[in-house]
Amino acid sequence: METLETSATFKIAEQSDFGKRLDVLLASKLNLSRSNVQKHITAGDVLVNLQKSTNRYLVKLNDIITCTIPPPEIYNAVAEPIPLDIIYEDFDIIIINKAQGMVVHPAAGHYSGTLVNALLHHCKDLSGVNGVMRPGIVHRLDKETSGLIAVAKHDKAHHGLATQLANRTMGRTYWAVVHGIISQENFTISQNIARHPTNRKKMAVVNPKNSHKNPGKEAITQITVLNRAKNCTLLKAKLQTGRTHQIRVHLAHIGHPVLGDIIYGNSAKSPVQLLHAKILELVHPITGEQMKFEISLPSGFDDFLP
Repeated sequence: METLETSATFKIAEQSDFGKRLDVLLASKLNLSRSNVQKHITAGDVLVNLQKSTNRYLVKLNDIITCTIPPPEIYNAVAEPIPLDIIYEDFDIIIINKAQGMVVHPAAGHYSGTLVNALLHHCKDLSGVNGVMRPGIVHRLDKETSGLIAVAKHDKAHHGLATQLANRTMGRTYWAVVHGIISQENFTISQNIARHPTNRKKMAVVNPKNSHKNPGKEAITQITVLNRAKNCTLLKAKLQTGRTHQIRVHLAHIGHPVLGDIIYGNSAKSPVQLLHAKILELVHPITGEQMKFEISLPSGFDDFLP
């Protein structure tokens, strides 16, 4: 976890630092992420010449910058008796059908009721690769996305699954209902994704040629249309990469946001987000067995099935 152990005060004396944005300069000097630094500047933990400043402030020679960053809140995920829909389980891995509306792991604003809280009550032992807040979690699903997620019970299994994700050999196929009629039958969306420039809670498609400061990361989604009904399209979306909000961002970018997506689309036609991780294909990280899991669709999809 990013922390600043003690308070820090320093004077801008190097010509190379002159004119830099305050958040950019501090991120480098304190070895913190820029987003973390921005939060502390906004909170008043950073002062310039004893005055509260802004992220965009351009530092000047002889400026005195004082940082008093409080230690992070220490939190350990706790076990909670929350029902789980377990599709498969052995000594090494668990495959869960995550409910729509469930957060995967504890974070600010969601310290209980998460998948991790439920898993700790169910099996106690989970991999520690991602620390006390995300034990066992190899990949994630958005809160409003339902479906299959793989969990590791120990570190060896975790590393094996994570390697498959990194090598793009773990198959993850989602079904979605989107606004509008898509005329094509099969196509691929290949558009880089980065953090939205003004809304830090969102992601956005970026053109790396026009975004030198933030070219984003490669993101590829294969689309297959399954049915068209009620001015909507039912489709399969297979991930070739796994960027944050990838399917939702890509579909919104082409003008066909997921029904019920309150962030990237319009939720008027559905009370829930109609995006479901239906198929998961992987190699068992210990036995080497090729495994495929497929589950049925939740309620909400019925009106759009062939």
